Amino acid sequence: MSKSNSFKPGKHFLQIPGPTNIPDRVLRAMSYPTIDHRGPDFAEIAKRVLDRIKRIFKTTQPVVMYPASGTGAWEAAIVNTLNPGDKILMFETGQFSYLWAEQAKKFSLVVDFVPGDWRHGADPKIVEQKLSEDKGHKIKALLVLHNETATGIVSNIGKIRKAMDSAKHPALLLVDTISSLASIDYRHDEWKVDVTIAGSQKGLLLPPGLSFNAISQKALDAYSKSTMQKAYWDWKPMLENNKNGFFPYTPSTNLIFGLDEALNILMEEGLENIFKRHARLAEATRIAVKAWGLEILAKNPEEYSNTITAVLLPDGYDADNLRKMILDDFNMSLGMGLNKIKGKVFRIGHLGDFNDLMLAGVLAGVEMGLKKNKIPYKSGGLMSAIDYLSK
Repeated sequence: MSKSNSFKPGKHFLQIPGPTNIPDRVLRAMSYPTIDHRGPDFAEIAKRVLDRIKRIFKTTQPVVMYPASGTGAWEAAIVNTLNPGDKILMFETGQFSYLWAEQAKKFSLVVDFVPGDWRHGADPKIVEQKLSEDKGHKIKALLVLHNETATGIVSNIGKIRKAMDSAKHPALLLVDTISSLASIDYRHDEWKVDVTIAGSQKGLLLPPGLSFNAISQKALDAYSKSTMQKAYWDWKPMLENNKNGFFPYTPSTNLIFGLDEALNILMEEGLENIFKRHARLAEATRIAVKAWGLEILAKNPEEYSNTITAVLLPDGYDADNLRKMILDDFNMSLGMGLNKIKGKVFRIGHLGDFNDLMLAGVLAGVEMGLKKNKIPYKSGGLMSAIDYLSK
């Protein structure tokens, strides 16, 4: 039996950038006995959840939930608002922007994919330039990731909206918040986002299995003109059934029980406090990385993610070997580098149900791993983070 499969005493540190740790209160709520999803008790819970989830998106507009991963919510956003042959604008900010672009192509969309170096976010200046040049309004939508999970880069949606308004362009704005919602400040209504995509397994404190579309009136107007084939992802039956607390097909009942309790937790702490906590723990992580003499993948400090930090190793050292050793010896899972950065980076997830002592343990595990793997680094990253957290 390999060391990875042997018994490991103590708590496993799950520090990938999602799925994240689930609070005990949510686990207990999910263990509630299954009830009739067409009965009055479930309808009461569903209506309460559908109403309160709007606060997390900072919207008064409808939010629909699917029994699906975030990839399903990507598809729902596309098929409900666009038509085959439509042109869309996207930015290469990492693996998940690439995957969303590839999905869009499968629906016969024409993708203007602005190439990137995986170290910078979507550029509002390029947004304004591209849209200003599009005199015939052939670009029907801008698709952008708020937080790119693969690279730890945040794109400034507020500035992107200002760029779109400055260009006076009618394109829809579709935004992925799968690794930022309920962790990094996000404003669906204020930023005039048309469809916000989200998933349950990160800041919403749940396992994978629920995905979301928050929908503007402009997006609903686009829906009425969309000729894309849709069945499972169709907004209309979802919205009609949701009015009474029901769904057009069997919902993820026990995940919805969990979401009801997760919303209690999020509202008890308060969104603004949650954002401050994530910013603080992220800054402590970055302080440690810089003290080790290592490089953060994100180049622009204004685009540093508060949910995940991707760390570059020196040339000639394999990040996957480091991750494996840390898992084997210290029972901690770190995120791997994907696609273009495979083997070059490891990713520290610092989001969700997470606090100072947990972060200290994570950084201790990384520092011990660097030392044991004989990777060139400077000691003291952990203590630098502790000094910051102790202020």
